Amino acid sequence: MAHATGTKYLKGGILPHMWCSGCGIGTMLGALLRAFEELGYTTTDTVVVTGIGCTGKADDYMITNALHTTHGRALAYATGIKAYNPKLNVVAIMGDGDGVTIGGNHFIHACRRNIDLTAIILNNFNFGMTGGQVSGTTPPQRYTSTTAYGNPERDFDICALAESAGANYVARCTPYHGWEMKENMKEALTKKGFSVVEVVSPCPTHFGRHNEMKETPDMLHWLRDRAIAVEEYRRLPETERAERLAIGTLVSRDVPDFNTQYELVKARAQKG
Repeated sequence: MAHATGTKYLKGGILPHMWCSGCGIGTMLGALLRAFEELGYTTTDTVVVTGIGCTGKADDYMITNALHTTHGRALAYATGIKAYNPKLNVVAIMGDGDGVTIGGNHFIHACRRNIDLTAIILNNFNFGMTGGQVSGTTPPQRYTSTTAYGNPERDFDICALAESAGANYVARCTPYHGWEMKENMKEALTKKGFSVVEVVSPCPTHFGRHNEMKETPDMLHWLRDRAIAVEEYRRLPETERAERLAIGTLVSRDVPDFNTQYELVKARAQKG
């Protein structure tokens, strides 16, 4: 019997999933599994590593090899897996709280190390699972459960951080642009070196209700109205960029990855 694209990686009888109506995690997971299938990945040569949080529940639905780790440490575990067995396809799926707030130091060094794995970061602008607290990606002056009068801090630009820290591939997408998301993930998975795909998807349950996205269509329209192709974004004057969101492939370079560099070191050591 024919199956829908990507479903062979899903556990049977586990749907519907646990995520809130309108949450972009389901869209992200669907795009990733379609990318796996189109690239011919098997369930035995693929390892999905997750941390803690709403996004971290993604491995519960998959029949690939999986490792559910501690908060903020998914990339540390994923790095160890890839360093030990470079033949595996390794993907770390994290939320913004897990990936760049609690796990910010691991994220920076994974980029710097340029380990050959893919990090998918679902940026929902808050700590969604624990009540909608402010995170490192909450935009300034936005409202969360712990910033009732507005966030006084600046937010991380995940993609800019990844680029400056040394990632070989960086892309941004949204649930409104599902086809493009899948294509970005395929590019990330096949790029040698560290790859980052940021999926911008404001949490509808916590972040959205405190801001101007009180219903799921409001969030999708917010993304539609602000997201533009990176080529068009770069042509905008600086004064017009603040309210826009560049999507697509932002960085693609071919710096040798960690395992390639490590083999050079190992060869020198073996020569004595």
